[in-house]
Formats: sequence, structure tokens, C-alpha cells
Amino acid sequence: MPTVFRYRGYRFFFYSNEGDPLEPLHIHVIKGENIAKFWVDPEVSVAQSYGMNPSELTKLTKIVGEHRELIREFWNEYFNN
Repeated sequence: MPTVFRYRGYRFFFYSNEGDPLEPLHIHVIKGENIAKFWVDPEVSVAQSYGMNPSELTKLTKIVGEHRELIREFWNEYFNN
């Protein structure tokens, strides 16, 4: 599970096997036992969430948006090699 970055106890990552065919660009976020998945393109949105409250998801959506280019670069480097 390659980690892209960490922020205030949250780990932003993706799974090395993201499906066949590969799913569109997205990022997983985990803290403790709570996890969420965010689509990155065409706009940042919550794909699914387990254990995270709405205000937490709003905050994380903003963080994913702020790091969109980093996530995209890491994704492309990892999956296009």
C-alpha cells in the first residue's frame, strides 16, 4: 500500500492492486479503523466512507483537493511504470 502523504494522523494511500482494469484516479484515507475513498478527477468527491463523520469528510475532501497534483503524479509514476 504505497503511502502518498500523511496529515494529522491520516494516511493517504492507494492499494498496489487497484483492479483490472485499473480504476480511475482515487486515493484512500485511513485513520485508526476509519477509512474513506475519494475520487480525484474530474472533481474531488467521496466514493465511500466507513466510520468518518460528515465534517471529517468535508475536511478531507479539501485536503485531497489541495494535494491533487501530488496524488496524480504519484499515481502516474506508480501505475505507468
